[in-house]
Amino acid sequence: MKNGFFRGHGLGNDYVVMDPKELSFKLTPKTIKAICDRNWGLGSDGILALVPSRKADFGLRIFNPDGSEAEKSGNGLRIFARYLHATGKTKKTHFTVETKGGLVTIDLHLDRHRDAGAATVEMGHATFKPAALPCTLNVPELIQQPIDAAGRSLTFTGVSVGNPHCVVFKQAGESWSREELLILGPALENHNLFPKRTNVQLAVPTGPKEIFILIWERGAGETQASGSSSCAAACAAVRLGLVKSPVTVKMPGGTLNIDVAADFNLTMKGPVAEVARGTLSPSFVRSLR
Repeated sequence: MKNGFFRGHGLGNDYVVMDPKELSFKLTPKTIKAICDRNWGLGSDGILALVPSRKADFGLRIFNPDGSEAEKSGNGLRIFARYLHATGKTKKTHFTVETKGGLVTIDLHLDRHRDAGAATVEMGHATFKPAALPCTLNVPELIQQPIDAAGRSLTFTGVSVGNPHCVVFKQAGESWSREELLILGPALENHNLFPKRTNVQLAVPTGPKEIFILIWERGAGETQASGSSSCAAACAAVRLGLVKSPVTVKMPGGTLNIDVAADFNLTMKGPVAEVARGTLSPSFVRSLR
């Protein structure tokens, strides 16, 4: 379908999927911003682009709504997997996808309508090493490191799960407010410790195997849910001894289940939904040029 799109969401984190071979325009920062604009375009937390891969069954590029590129997205991968199955690009329920943040394995879980209502994603290996994010701190690992942001002195744990994350915990029984997220999120995302910026999670343990997080995504801002953020926060919580695996990660948009292995390999399971398929209008496509 020329200039067609597939729209889906994972716990309210919504993406538009496109095949660049079927577009009459190029996905540039300008066109990506226009498509993702919630007032003047389709509106989306990002664009997922199907690309060739020599290492996996499929290749994926992930674009943020500001036109920048993300290495990995857990919700995006589930949406992309549903797109592949729903549009007949694969009949398999087990396949691999190559991202800029590494190779992942996906298992689709079909419902009675043969729709992929959930997916399990092998998200790869997490690391706390500064070079992986990157972070300019000269320490062996980014475990409970001090950071000043927006006039506050905080302690963060830095995690890379193929993309960078800055996790800040409060103690059990405390809570984070949305106002804190809107202030601390952009301050931490653009902090000079993170030369390529970072995703941010404000987290608190809420049970022996449960945490709650608020999410500020690099290049997207406040997000209702995030797969990679859930993985990073779960990893940090396990490493700090705050919870045990498997970890239930609760977010404003819903819940994901994260298994953190002893070597910090990560497996994520969660729901995914299709919302719409359609075609960009000729007049909108003209406006992109």
